[in-house]
Amino acid sequence: MTVLAATATVVPTESTQQAIGYPSLFLLVLIGALVPIVPTGALVSSAAVVAFHQTAPFALALVFATASTAAFLGDVTLYWLGRRGMRSRNGSRWLEAIRSRAPEDRLTQAQRKLSEHGVAVLVLSRLVPAGRIPVMLACLMAKWPMRRFARGNFPACLAWAVTYQLIGILGGSLFPEPWEGVVAAIAVTLLISAAPSVWRRIRKTGAAS
Repeated sequence: MTVLAATATVVPTESTQQAIGYPSLFLLVLIGALVPIVPTGALVSSAAVVAFHQTAPFALALVFATASTAAFLGDVTLYWLGRRGMRSRNGSRWLEAIRSRAPEDRLTQAQRKLSEHGVAVLVLSRLVPAGRIPVMLACLMAKWPMRRFARGNFPACLAWAVTYQLIGILGGSLFPEPWEGVVAAIAVTLLISAAPSVWRRIRKTGAAS
């Protein structure tokens, strides 16, 4: 009984996990939107696995709301900072950071698709790994107003949160232990993120040969 009591004091309750987990998820996704080096998709999938195994009725809904809201606010903030850089004579470090993550070929492709399909490209850019920044830069160069960008980015963030949450739910349903589902969800999201760069290397190798 003493061991059980001690264990109960060490393992956090669901309410404690939620009190820590949701604010942490919000901050990490927000930071990941501003600084695109944080694997936000893996974070959302992992949070969905944990929520899937909880008894709270709205745990998954809270993960979705937290992730999509943080992603939207982060994107809008980064776009606002990019617009300030575009208007500034000397640019800004945020604008340079966006440009450094948008290779010329991908930027040209994003500009062409944006001119052909408009707002719909924003939704797809959030779902394609490493597709968000080139499209955002294309919107900046096309001088989209903040309202137009936000209107297109809102459904993009919803679709992104749903997609990665479904990956987490799948991982949670396949494995009895939450940690197993988290490992599986992270592995899947990392594979998805790495797929475009691997494909580009294969194409370059094939073209060179």
